[in-house]
Amino acid sequence: MSHQITSQIALHLQQVYFGGNWTTSNFKDQLADVSWQKANFALKEGNSIATLLFHCNYYIAGLIPFLQGGTLDIKDKFSFDSPQITCEADWEQLKNKSWEEVQLFAALIEQLPDSCLFEDFVEAKYGNYYRNLIGVIEHCHYHLGQIALLKKEMKS
Repeated sequence: MSHQITSQIALHLQQVYFGGNWTTSNFKDQLADVSWQKANFALKEGNSIATLLFHCNYYIAGLIPFLQGGTLDIKDKFSFDSPQITCEADWEQLKNKSWEEVQLFAALIEQLPDSCLFEDFVEAKYGNYYRNLIGVIEHCHYHLGQIALLKKEMKS
């Protein structure tokens, strides 16, 4: 049973969070110098840095039970329901929870056989495993870019 492709997908996910990807940008580095006050920064009606991190991890946390043999119970309408960040401890807790869930999710992806990648993900209407796993990574890159732009805006 081959795990070459799923191992690469897991690595790609870890790199968007912890570094080593070809974009040279990752969540851990982008957020290293963000205080809890800055984590609450948003433009006009946009999302804050903290909300964007929560949003990305909402899907990762929701997919973990499914990859462990459970059900898929997440709903898009709740994906921006970030907890309030009112102190440094709240911010650290959100980041640490994110790092832990990403590591677990990557480990679960790595255990998947390559042969499942083109099977239906939950139901045919959601596409296959490959599309969904790569989609999570693309989604993270998209919001990581928003975080980088918010940080630049704060400096100006």
